[in-house]
Amino acid sequence: MRYFIIGDEDAVLGFGLVGVTGAAVQNQAQARDAFAAAMEQKDVGIIIITERVADLIRPQVDQFIFTKNFPLIVEIPDRRGPLPGKPGIREMVNQAIGIKL
Repeated sequence: MRYFIIGDEDAVLGFGLVGVTGAAVQNQAQARDAFAAAMEQKDVGIIIITERVADLIRPQVDQFIFTKNFPLIVEIPDRRGPLPGKPGIREMVNQAIGIKL
């Protein structure tokens, strides 16, 4: 099982330093193509996508999140920080397990 990152150049470069392959995208068309390519790779188990890129293709991301089990899609903030209104990882964990960390 492999990881695959879709995001801006900084995110892809950073994850590439630890051996994660990916695609740097700058617009909706590139994001859509990268997401489709990642989904076709049978050995990809986790797709990491930055929040801003995920918002460019929100219908595709949400449709897949709510209909399939694998690969797992994980949205992360980019170098500019989290999007307003998005819960942080700590808040999501607190909500999921019911314990405040």
